[in-house]
Amino acid sequence: MRGKRHLGELIFDWGNVLVMALICFITIYPIWYVLVNSFNDGADAMRGGIYWYPRMFSLKSYEAVFKNDGLMNAMGITVAKTLLGTVLHVLFTAMVAYGISRKELIGRTLYMYIGTITMFFGGGLIPYYLLIRDLHLLDNFLVYIIPAMFSFFDLIIFVAFFRDIPEGMEEAAKIDGAHDLKIFYRVVLPVSMPVMATIAMFHGVYQWNDYFTAVIFTDKTDLQPIQTFLYRIVALSGSNQIATIATALPGNVVRKVTSQSVKLATMVVTTVPIVIVYPFLQKYFVKGFMIGSIKG
Repeated sequence: MRGKRHLGELIFDWGNVLVMALICFITIYPIWYVLVNSFNDGADAMRGGIYWYPRMFSLKSYEAVFKNDGLMNAMGITVAKTLLGTVLHVLFTAMVAYGISRKELIGRTLYMYIGTITMFFGGGLIPYYLLIRDLHLLDNFLVYIIPAMFSFFDLIIFVAFFRDIPEGMEEAAKIDGAHDLKIFYRVVLPVSMPVMATIAMFHGVYQWNDYFTAVIFTDKTDLQPIQTFLYRIVALSGSNQIATIATALPGNVVRKVTSQSVKLATMVVTTVPIVIVYPFLQKYFVKGFMIGSIKG
């Protein structure tokens, strides 16, 4: 019986390994396919048959991407809105959550009920557009920042963490003469790095990947982020806009760059920065994700 049980466990383990390997392959291979084809000569890639490595290595597609002034401007907009939007979102949401987490706050249960309702019901796109218009945020960089400064879902995560902070820490600060705002910035925030990094990761990825806001609320091309730039490349693939990117380059670049190769190279450029940042926040991300699941 012991030998059979051991054999069953071995089969189970190998089955898990095979299933996980298959899932990893299905997840990673599309990314690898895009990367390989982006480094291949554009005209040669049109013949197909490139699956594992570049058949004719070329950087012409990336040259076409980085020589396009529109992409560099879009990258700057994306970096600016991601950094500024993430910092303000974390600070503002944490501040509101800290207030909600205080037992002495009158009506905090009602506030939680009202906020929960907003997670499931919204006014729709047209009322939201009218609100943004009345706030004079159309064709304004702040349309990326102000509407995204608060999230009730993130508030719930913050509240769960703040409630676990020992009351003695705040009481000691009050004895030393600290007011609520000082306690928040000097006591609460320093011990809240795991949850802050988690929320920053969530919102940073959202800000980096958001293209819809620019599509709906901005008409100025100099305000479009990198994801909207990529969206327009994908939507206009094969059109004159892509041809303009190619023909703007000197020499024989035109015949080596296609709309498809430029699209793939742009996808790589827009994805790499957020992939590089993630490992540095992963340890905080895991800790923050476990908030509220373990007590004691």
